Amino acid sequence: MSQSRPLEFARSTEKEPHLERARAILRAHPEIKELCGPTPITALFVLLLVGGQVAIAWALRDSPWWALLATAWLVGAFIDHGLWVLIHECTHNLVFRSPRLNAALQLFTNLPILFPAAASFRKYHLIHHRFQGDTELDADLATPFEARLVGNTFFGKAFWMLNFWAFQALRVPRLKRVPFFDRWYVANMTIQLAFIGASWALLGPRALVYMFLSSIFAIGLHPLGARWIQEHYLVKAPQETYSYYGPLNWVAFNVGYHNEHHDVMRVPWTRLPKVRQLAPEFYDSLHSHNSWTALWLKFLFDPSLSLYSRMTRSGGSGDGAVQAEEVSKAA
Repeated sequence: MSQSRPLEFARSTEKEPHLERARAILRAHPEIKELCGPTPITALFVLLLVGGQVAIAWALRDSPWWALLATAWLVGAFIDHGLWVLIHECTHNLVFRSPRLNAALQLFTNLPILFPAAASFRKYHLIHHRFQGDTELDADLATPFEARLVGNTFFGKAFWMLNFWAFQALRVPRLKRVPFFDRWYVANMTIQLAFIGASWALLGPRALVYMFLSSIFAIGLHPLGARWIQEHYLVKAPQETYSYYGPLNWVAFNVGYHNEHHDVMRVPWTRLPKVRQLAPEFYDSLHSHNSWTALWLKFLFDPSLSLYSRMTRSGGSGDGAVQAEEVSKAA
């Protein structure tokens, strides 16, 4: 890949990197198994964030547009980003022991985000773990058309980040081997439409605008949007997964511990930093990030970083990751 203008994805002939490290970590530190398992207190944080976001939307129902924009950027984005992380916890069944209860909590957590995304995230994210970098199965990868369209200019990448929610949805048709509609998605869509209708009637259109802006800033043109760059963009190739150890982990439920999460997926956010503490020899040598803001600006302004800055693989390369998840579940 060219350092000034990458025109294709990096390719790997190796299986995803987390299986062998997971095995080595658990052999060296079997005590990490004790960190695994659900954390029901997470449901309380879901209630607080959903209630708080709806309350702010109600308070802003008659506010001017600049107030909606400013509050969404400064406050709402952090709340919605937190909700995305808690949806992620439910996806891995790390709140309750019952998968159905976790899936149901996901639908509730989705409410202020407006987009019906929880059910599809549950499906595609688990496939991402199993088939990391697989061009036919990993929804976390941009399509070649998407990468060409966005390019490596500031304006192209800023446009992409602002509309990340839309680009993410447009990746679904590429994943032909994964059925999109199921009863959980229908339930997700129905509940979101009902919530939007009730919010329009009870809170008014400006409250909905605030929630919409919060949703797109939480995953887009905002320092928080750098989380999606941090996780797998090749800033130090050939390393393909990166952790973030900066202060925003305090308000992002430790989601920055991404290598640790991929290695031992059954560890909840409350105990994830302990994986690194117990096994520093596996993580201290890996490149990591300490500032989402710095990474966000680097991505926008550095032409050597683009949507092509990802490691890809194909042909059943996710088999090892399936085993990695089984190792984590067994732990």
